[in-house]
Amino acid sequence: MKKSKCNMKKTLACVQECKKLVVLSYEHKENKLTVSIKLPSHYTVQDIDTQTMEATLLPNPKDTNATILLMGLRRGGKSSICKVVFHNMQPLDTLYLESTSKPTTEQFSSLIDLSVMELPGQLNYFEPNYDSERLFSSIGALVYVIDSQDEYLNALTNLSMIIEFAYKVNPKINIEVLIHKIDGLSEDYRMDAQRDIMQRTGDELLDLGLEGVQVSFYLTSIFDHSIYEAFSRIVQKLIPELPSLENMLDNLVQHSSIDKVFLFDVNSKIYVATDSSPVDIQTYEVCAEFIDITIDLDDLYVENDDDDDNNTKQPRELRSVSHLSQGSILYLKQMIRGLALVALIKNEDARSLPGNNDNDFDQKLQSNSAVQDKSLTIIDYNINLFKKALMRMWEHSRFVPVESNNN
Repeated sequence: MKKSKCNMKKTLACVQECKKLVVLSYEHKENKLTVSIKLPSHYTVQDIDTQTMEATLLPNPKDTNATILLMGLRRGGKSSICKVVFHNMQPLDTLYLESTSKPTTEQFSSLIDLSVMELPGQLNYFEPNYDSERLFSSIGALVYVIDSQDEYLNALTNLSMIIEFAYKVNPKINIEVLIHKIDGLSEDYRMDAQRDIMQRTGDELLDLGLEGVQVSFYLTSIFDHSIYEAFSRIVQKLIPELPSLENMLDNLVQHSSIDKVFLFDVNSKIYVATDSSPVDIQTYEVCAEFIDITIDLDDLYVENDDDDDNNTKQPRELRSVSHLSQGSILYLKQMIRGLALVALIKNEDARSLPGNNDNDFDQKLQSNSAVQDKSLTIIDYNINLFKKALMRMWEHSRFVPVESNNN
């Protein structure tokens, strides 16, 4: 008992070290220490370890960050999704990940400052120990992960309960459902599972009187690009300047003979914006893989000059052009804040070139190359204008940190 009292006193001393925390009361019963503390308004207690009394304090990011809350039952694939999408982990390596035991928060800076919060599936966040109202009021998107290879009835019941609470606290929240691990299902079973989950979720929400709630569903897997496509659409809903971005990209496509253009976050391969034409998953895959190829080649052929004059040089702006076999062109240009613009340019003239047995082939090929060079010059000029406009947009964005606005 003396040891317990000693640990209790040490824990209380640790809690009181932070001057902003005030211990209101404490109770020690059956080897469990319960401490009641007063927190500043911008903090919330998310998890308490009863052995070491470590309180995980998560700042409220709603003023500066767009926040995604990742939820779902245990072993549903939440940690694997975070590691693959935001940390470039190979999908097979996620087999060795341990189950998440306490809430985690990660920050990512791109066109917007994004916070991704992952909550363990085994904890009940509607208990009095957790300030769920503050938690749900500060997020922009609730992403619920359902394991399509497992029995999902309990997951749907849990989902409807969370939606009911979250929607009452924050009516503007985006509800996103990932029907995950579809790589192990046949095409027909995938569609049947999606249809069944959508139907059951709709029925649950109707029973709760929430027929006006919009819920988006995505079929996803970490073994293909479907998870990146889903997160791209989720993140885009959190960007207030998205309509302006799409309009700028539409103008770029119209005046540059571009077939499709994406604005990628280089690290995660999420596209934060694209033009208004429909997204073809194969085009997206080609453009995303082109980023990796460009970065690998850039690292391979980097200049190894140790002269002192190198320190005064401006950093190189990454640009890459690749001519594909069917005559199309892939174009990449570095933008701001870890973004890159990737465009697919289809050359109709190249497809009409005669075969190798034609005497005029070389001459027409040279003429076509000259036309492509002229077209790329125009594209370079237009994309530089787009980059300047993007910089001005970001400087005036609502997600610029508060300190910058005070200057």
